[in-house]
Parts: sequence; C-alpha cells; structure tokens
Amino acid sequence: MIARTVNPQLLRDWARTSVEQLESLRGEINDLNVFPIPDSDTGSNMLFTMRAAAEAVERTPPDASLPEVARAMADGAVAQARGNSGIILSQVLVGLADGAEILGDTDALTFAELSTLGLRLGSLAATRAVSEPREGTVLTLVRVAAEAAAAHENESPADQVRAVADDCAEALERTPEQLSVLANAGVVDAGGRGFLAIVDAMVKVITGVSHRRRRYRGILTDSTTLGHGPDDSCVDGSDQDFEVMYLLDGAAGEQIAELRARLDDLGDAVVIVGDSSSGEGERFSVHVHTCEPGAAVEAGAGIGQLSDIRISCFALDAIRAQADSAEPPPRHKRAVVVVVSGDGAAELFGEAGAVVLRADDGLSAHELGQAIRDTDSGHVVVMANGALTSQDLVTVATEVRSNQRSVLMLPTSSMTQCLAALAVHDPSEVPDVDAYAMAEAAAGARWGSLQSATTRMMTLAGMSDVGDVLGLIGDDVLVVAPDQTSACTALVDLMLSTGGELVTVLAGVDVDEAALEAVGEQMRRSYPGIELAVYRTGQRADLIQVGVE
Repeated sequence: MIARTVNPQLLRDWARTSVEQLESLRGEINDLNVFPIPDSDTGSNMLFTMRAAAEAVERTPPDASLPEVARAMADGAVAQARGNSGIILSQVLVGLADGAEILGDTDALTFAELSTLGLRLGSLAATRAVSEPREGTVLTLVRVAAEAAAAHENESPADQVRAVADDCAEALERTPEQLSVLANAGVVDAGGRGFLAIVDAMVKVITGVSHRRRRYRGILTDSTTLGHGPDDSCVDGSDQDFEVMYLLDGAAGEQIAELRARLDDLGDAVVIVGDSSSGEGERFSVHVHTCEPGAAVEAGAGIGQLSDIRISCFALDAIRAQADSAEPPPRHKRAVVVVVSGDGAAELFGEAGAVVLRADDGLSAHELGQAIRDTDSGHVVVMANGALTSQDLVTVATEVRSNQRSVLMLPTSSMTQCLAALAVHDPSEVPDVDAYAMAEAAAGARWGSLQSATTRMMTLAGMSDVGDVLGLIGDDVLVVAPDQTSACTALVDLMLSTGGELVTVLAGVDVDEAALEAVGEQMRRSYPGIELAVYRTGQRADLIQVGVE
C-alpha cells in the first residue's frame, strides 16, 4: 500500500516523469496548437519549461525539504518559461510550491492536502497571470484538476490522482465546445493536452501504471503543410505577427498593472507572472503577442531592467518549420518499410518490393526512424507489425517528417496484415489512393497466431498450463490445446466461422510439420473453395501466424 504522506522524492520523480511524458508527446501537442496562434510550439514550450523545472530539482541537495524541492521546481520553470503555455505551467508549479510552504514540512503532510491546496493556488495564479482568460484552454483543465482534487480529498493518493486525471481527460474532450477556434480546426486544446500529460505522469509515479490515452489527432496531417496556408486566418485567434518575452526586474506592483494595460493595447495573449523567491525583489516574466515588438520591449524597459529578451516571428517560424533548406530532394518517389522477424519473412517481403527491417531481437524507435530516412524517398509507408507501440510510432513519424518527406504509419499488428496490404500496393497509383487501399486491405484481414504457453493462466478459452498451445485471434486467447495440430486446426476453424476466401499461414521455426500438414488436409476436406497459402517465414515469437481475407 502506498503511504498517504508525501516526501520530496515524489516531486523529484514527478518532474522527471513529466519531462519523459512531454518528450514523447511533443509532436502530438504541437500538432494541436491553433490557439491563440497556430505556431505549433505548445508541446516544445511546455517541454522546455518542465525540463527547466526538473533540472532545478536535480540541483537541490539530497536532503532538501519538500517546500525547498517544490520551490526549486517553480523557480526553474518561471525563470526559463517559454511561450504562453510555459508561463501558465510555471504558475501551476508556483501554486504547488506556495501550498507546500503554507502546509509546512511535516511528517504528517499528506498527498491529498498538498495536491488540493497546491492545485487550487496554481489555478488562481495561472488565471491571474492571463489578461483575458478563456474557457476551453489549459486554464480550464487546471481548474477542473483543482476541483477534482478537492472532491476526492478523503480518498487514497492513487484513487485521488486517477480521479483528477479522468476529470481532466473529460474536460479536454469538451474544449472544442468551449472555444470556437478549436471546433473549427477539429482539435482539442494543445495546452490542455500537455497538462493532462503532466497529470498522467503523477498517476504513473504514484500507481506505477501508465494511462494509455487515445491519439489526439492534430491538424498537421502531412509534411507539406502546417495545417494552415500562408493566407489562412484562425477564427478567434490572434492577428499578431510577433511573440515577445522578457524578464523584468525592479518594477513596482502598481507599475505592473500599467504595463499589463499597455501590452493589452499593443497586442494580445498577455501573460505577466512574478517570482519573489530570490529575496532580491520581485522578478516578472512577461509574454505578449504583438505587431509592435519594439514598443512591447520599450514598455518594460521604461519601468525596470530587462533581461533574456526573446522575439520570434510567427510567419518566419512557420516557414522554417515547413522547409529544411539543408535537406536535399529525395532520390526516390516512394518506399514501403516493413518490420519483420525471420529469414523467410525477410525474403518474402523483400521480393514483394518492401524495404525490410528486422526485429528478431527487438526494435528501437531510433532504428525505425533511421530506416525511413535511409529509403531516401519522398513518400514512405510504414508497417511496423506490432514491433513498436503506437506512441513510439507517432514519435518516429513526427521526427522524420520534413518538407521533403511524408510518412504514413499503417496500423498493422501482424505480418499477415502487412502481406495483405502489400498485395494491393500499386506504386503507379496516387500516393493517397494507394495508401488508402493498403490500409483497407490490412484492416480487412483477420489475423491470429499460435504460441506456446510459458505460464499457467486463465484465458477466455479456459485455464492453460505450461506447455499448452494457445490459439489467439488478435490479442485474445480463444483456443487452448495440448498440441500444435489440434490447436492449429481449431484456430483455423474458428477464424473461418465468419467466412473467407484466402487463408495465409506464416510458419515459424518451431512449428511442427504435422500441424502444417493437418491444416492442408483440413482445408481440402472442409473448405475446398478457399485458397490456402503457406510461407515458411521463420519467426520465433509465434509458432504460426494466420491471416484470413
């Protein structure tokens, strides 16, 4: 059982896990970014800010108290916050630090007390920092998180944090209903998605289990566009051309109100937050979108000392994001990359015209990304066949796409689905039409497999013992048999119960010859009108793979 009390190590682990979560989701979050500017940097800004917080925590001594660790996180985030979303995130961390200091460093401090007070203070701080708070943004999710934490304060840490995450996920789904620019683009709020990732990081730290979220699809659907043309406008968004950020020291509180009013006149997305933890007077982090960057800087210079001034042009950033001038044009128009196991499979798919990547001993996202680049092709279709998680595939696609290369990941879970897709592949067809036909063929191919049971377990087909042969359709065990022959024929019967015209069997290195002969006899006797194709692919994980089309 996890203790209800909280210690500094919890925050250290959370900071590190949050960085990992944002790193893996950075591309997805960037793709969602349409408000207040469609500049596709929300994921990068939140990652940069959270990484600064985590690095600040690493610099604290091992015996630092909970308030000290929490304040280090907040200070690191405020000092290095990037973008509107980064500043808001920093204020959530400031709220948690304030809550830790108010509650004090005691052995009796509970996670529920810290999360409830900290999130409430963080929500207030983040909302106060924004000149024009809007519903349907990350501010909404932070408020929902605070309300959920209070509602479940008497529950265990695991139950409370899961409830907060679930409520935040529901609130994220509702953001398009609250903000028209999101509805028009067909996306959820990018900052809200980033905040949910951070809440999920706490769920992982406390429960040890990662929450698998659906893919929140963004507007960046291919490599030739950022989802917006150069003349497109974003309804309810910003008409400003520049993002201006700087740190301001030496300004009085009443002057900050005047600065906020001045920046509101010059642009929008005004965020000003203060940090007085250094003991040397309050330092403010200032953010604004404007068409007059010089005037925005002068407004701050007139009341204090400026540092870390950053000015970026949205149009220039978009151009840079769309085209990498250092990347030469590809030599080939199109390629199909498939991930396989077994010598026979490599030969089979190679003869079908695919670029083969072996995964007999596992596969990393880096290796798949390099294989895509090595094709030197303008349009690459990838079928990983279950070798990597969907999250890894999204990360790879985001990293290898460029102005010169589009990448499409087909959701194939087995080599039999991949073979069905390759059967309809037509290099002479328009890429989108060809990819659609391949995806349709893969989706229409039912697939199953035989595996040897290595542990005793309960399945949908009953209890299995070590040494039994398991027949799976997809990921579900629906056949348990004492030998390969009976398991194989039972699996084929089950898969053909809903019809089919072609059965494809991919034989692994450990399959019995008698099992393959039994399937051949079964097809001749019971299914004379259905074609059978057997390939000796040599994979080790599955005794056989079966596909039905």
